[in-house]
Amino acid sequence: MKTDYEIAHGIKLVPITTIAEKIHIPQESLEPYGKYVTKVPYTLIDEEKVKKSNLILVTSITPTKSGNGKTTMSIGLALGMNRIGKNAVLALREPSLGPCFGMKGGATGGGYAQVLPSEKINLHLTGDFHAVTAANNMIAALLDNYIYQHQDEGFRLRKVFWKRVLDVNDRSLRDIVTGLGGPSNGLVAESGFDITPASEIMAILCLATDLKDLQRRISNILLGITTEGKPFTVRDLGVTEAITAILLDAIHPNLVQTTEQTPAFIHGGPFANIAHGCNSIIATKMAMTFGDYAITEAGFGSDLGAEKFFDIKCRLAGICPKLTMIVVTTQALKLHGHVDVAAITKPNAKGIQAGFANMDKHIRNMQSFGQTVVVCLNRFAADLDDEIEMVRQHCEALGVGFAENRAFTEGGKGAEELARLVVKMIEEKPSGDLRFAYQVSDSVQTKIEKVAKGIYGAAKVIFKPAALKQLNHIQESGYGHFPVCIAKTQYSFSEDKKAYGLPQDFTLTIRNLTVDAGSEMIIAIAGDILRMPGLPKSPQAERIRIINGQIEGLS
Repeated sequence: MKTDYEIAHGIKLVPITTIAEKIHIPQESLEPYGKYVTKVPYTLIDEEKVKKSNLILVTSITPTKSGNGKTTMSIGLALGMNRIGKNAVLALREPSLGPCFGMKGGATGGGYAQVLPSEKINLHLTGDFHAVTAANNMIAALLDNYIYQHQDEGFRLRKVFWKRVLDVNDRSLRDIVTGLGGPSNGLVAESGFDITPASEIMAILCLATDLKDLQRRISNILLGITTEGKPFTVRDLGVTEAITAILLDAIHPNLVQTTEQTPAFIHGGPFANIAHGCNSIIATKMAMTFGDYAITEAGFGSDLGAEKFFDIKCRLAGICPKLTMIVVTTQALKLHGHVDVAAITKPNAKGIQAGFANMDKHIRNMQSFGQTVVVCLNRFAADLDDEIEMVRQHCEALGVGFAENRAFTEGGKGAEELARLVVKMIEEKPSGDLRFAYQVSDSVQTKIEKVAKGIYGAAKVIFKPAALKQLNHIQESGYGHFPVCIAKTQYSFSEDKKAYGLPQDFTLTIRNLTVDAGSEMIIAIAGDILRMPGLPKSPQAERIRIINGQIEGLS
């Protein structure tokens, strides 16, 4: 089979104006970035059409280190639905340079199910990530300057919360000291970097409903606590409009196309293990405005991305999927059936059987939110028919729909069976009203415990002293009604990344809590998860090449 690069460059792209015309987006509204990418103003969102659209969430069981192929399966489903005559539009996240040059490579799908132009999407697209990085770091510079310029007036911050960000995996920047080299270089202070997808600015961009809401959220960002114990925000810094100006273009979603010219909105890129893991509300509502079916995904396994999609994004946006699709692979099932990772591509029926415990937990979790569930098997070349049949029969025994998705090798044709199943389930048995894992009136501690015990399966939750101290501050400061966003490993239901399958009787340790007053979330740091990843021994950057003026190795 051809490589992703060969397939992508063998596709004749059509002008983005043609893609927009297919779904009746007015040509005069477009702001093209070249021939094949355009910004589309969020003001085109039609809430009445949003209410009528059929939203589909794509999530997965606990992934392997190379993932389970959610993006490819999301794209494949859209291709399959359009092949059977349905108007389906995608809403996906933008890739981060961290994974692109680190462990996973690009995030534009694969094979014959890709969003294009893949190199532009994987690298800079329309500069949204750069705008988020610039806005975040501009706040940091302005804050440091404010402290420096007002020190003679007695101004101090007892605690500074705001960090800088960079869209690169760089472990050396996790903890740093700024202001070295003498008084003219500012005040000496401990600080650090997170990766751009973990920035509160990224979360704000993805949760803002319009420009006014974006500005409101930016003004509320909590930067630190004064020596008098008072919160110090961007509003107090006096730069709200300046920071909003940096994001003036970034708030509008980006329209691209798939390998079969299906429209796809790509916007925002938070990670689900360290942030809320969903593309922007604006992009999702844009897809719902222009598509009878809108397909979106939430990062990593359903315990991370999907839980946050429901409890944070859907709660805020007032949307609810008609169906949730859970992506599985035989390799992931074997891994969670405790087969050695080096042998998960080999036949192992017992491993498949043992791995069902992990899949079943994800299914039950999605059903607990009131969701109708369909299991989608991402078929690989080495997969055996009899092992796939085992998965099919197991799903049928659970009363859950099942279909293969062969879009990677066959494009939309390989996803027609899945598309018909999804349409049938939505027509005959759509999801009911959304049931949240917790209520906003619950205490922060209760919210975390309900997610940890109900969704992850933890027996107990322990709060470290730093987290307990923050719990008191959160309640006293009036932030207790915010939803919680738990940052933990994506490789297990527990905080132990090597605890595959369905861990039992484990404890979840909350190391610290952070108030994101602008995005209106409480970030709970579980276990040893880090918000600035490191590079692997052999990063993907070593395999990126420029051949005849074209970039290869990002996919």
